[in-house]
Amino acid sequence: MNALPEHRAITDREYQLFQALVEKEAGIHLNPGKRSLLVGRLIRRLRALGLSSFGDYYEQVVAGGAEGELVQLLDCVSTNETHFFREPDHFRYLEDTVLPALKAEGEAGRRPKRVRAWSAACSTGEEPYTLAMVLLAHLPASEGWSVEILGTDLSTRVLESARAALWPLGKAGEIPERYLKQFMLRGIGSQLGKMKAGPELRAVVRFERFNLTTPRYELGVPFDLIFCRNVLIYFARETKLQVVRRLLDTLAPTGHLFLGHSETLVDSGLPLRTVVPTVHRRREAP
Repeated sequence: MNALPEHRAITDREYQLFQALVEKEAGIHLNPGKRSLLVGRLIRRLRALGLSSFGDYYEQVVAGGAEGELVQLLDCVSTNETHFFREPDHFRYLEDTVLPALKAEGEAGRRPKRVRAWSAACSTGEEPYTLAMVLLAHLPASEGWSVEILGTDLSTRVLESARAALWPLGKAGEIPERYLKQFMLRGIGSQLGKMKAGPELRAVVRFERFNLTTPRYELGVPFDLIFCRNVLIYFARETKLQVVRRLLDTLAPTGHLFLGHSETLVDSGLPLRTVVPTVHRRREAP
């Protein structure tokens, strides 16, 4: 076997090049404190490609274009921690306030019996499948409701996991018992120790690779619910405001935008109104 090449330490100039490229392509701001994190994540790609310097790797990324090594780079820098029913206050608000209002309007004929939700930065799928559980439980097909959920992420790697809809059985503890029994399957045989989203969930969730810094969001009809949580914190302020403007443009007039509890839009000047902390609706022009 050939020995792995020795890797030279990243130079200040090389780190600055990666900083600029990652912010341009993904909106993610890598401050100086992220240097060791970046090196630790990229070293695997250098080894896989047989490269000995970060400068050589940068040149390969740039030469490969949008569909080449750049995708692998962005996979490396993406942070993908997630859980089922993460930030449970949001799902309680959804169950107690948002969905009863939607259901009443649908039953009264004031809106179609259809709900469309978008889980932006969906990671390995826990968030969109959580949404699917809640929506299907409260707006069942047996009562004429149609549910559609889009999960998007920048990382191709996590989207593969999300499409598989398979997790360690230990994550079952994150799911309330009533939803776990109704919607999740326990693995047997070769899948022992794992759980899988049931067919009812998988039928209403689809996944696409999507970059939130894309200038135009062409995702079809407006969304009634948008969950974009714990991703804006990685963007510089102006990028964050641009992303939220586009999210609001994609939101239905009566829709709700859910952000992470560590993300604030105070003094943003954006056309929104806050209904409860970190949950927002569009504010129409007078």
